[in-house]
Amino acid sequence: MATATATTATKTLSGVLTAEPGDARLRRLESDAARVFAGARRVGVAFSGGVDSTVLLAVAARALGPSHVVAVTGVSASLAARELTGARELAASLGVELVEIATGEMDRPAYRRNGLDRCFHCKDTLFQTVDDTLLTRYRLDAVAYGETADDVARGDRPGSAAAARHGVLRPLADAGFRKADVRGLAAALGLPNALKPAAPCLASRIPHGSEVTADKLRQVETAEAALHDLGFTAVRVRHHGTVARVEVPESRFADLMACRDEVLEAVRAAGFPLVCLDLTGLRSGGLYQIAASPGAAPAGIPSGDHTLAGPAARGTGKKE
Repeated sequence: MATATATTATKTLSGVLTAEPGDARLRRLESDAARVFAGARRVGVAFSGGVDSTVLLAVAARALGPSHVVAVTGVSASLAARELTGARELAASLGVELVEIATGEMDRPAYRRNGLDRCFHCKDTLFQTVDDTLLTRYRLDAVAYGETADDVARGDRPGSAAAARHGVLRPLADAGFRKADVRGLAAALGLPNALKPAAPCLASRIPHGSEVTADKLRQVETAEAALHDLGFTAVRVRHHGTVARVEVPESRFADLMACRDEVLEAVRAAGFPLVCLDLTGLRSGGLYQIAASPGAAPAGIPSGDHTLAGPAARGTGKKE
């Protein structure tokens, strides 16, 4: 059963809610938001703490007032603790009440099977939980989420079908705002996460066709948290059973190899005897692209673009 925990903010970011919209894009978005939210007394915003949802939350708070907006964060094993902490801090800084709801996507066999439609089942669970537990309790007239025009154009966003199924609004996408536009708006608003790297859910690190389990998610979170502490804030650790495939931007390859021993120790400690560096570099939606390509083996490691970062640790690591 889903549960909800509310956090009320007491501190706001100076100027974000009251500054004059000097950026023309911000003026246009606020005009569109006023139209989209017309007649709504209270709005819920699906909030991950990423740049897109933070901009949407800030714009909604500016349009309606922070007391008329509720940030909604779905909490499950696929949400890294670091991301949840960041979401709490951001909502508090905007003076918006944050409601955390425990979602049960792991209870859905279709989600755990990890097909190309995994995101649909995740978002459908989130929005169904909102419908069942929050609409009446928090007197929400509408719910919105931070889909952008770039998300609409991509093939690996089945979650948008779930949003449409539940009547969830998408002001950023409808206004034609792309990822770069949204980051520009975040900077114009003075939001502290304007340059934050994208951080999709932990389940996105598990190849399609390979079952999503709580143990795998914990391994990925542990490895990525350790690499983050080493200074790699833009990083993915892809889960291939006993092998961790590490993705960082090409510009950080030399940095990663410079602390090779620390990287190996950190990732092996998370339960991966073998550690690989993906020579393609960091790619958003990389596993979807692999799974959707002709002749792909979704649960395996794609060939031709990897190099071992080091030998396996003897007698260490968790094998599956």
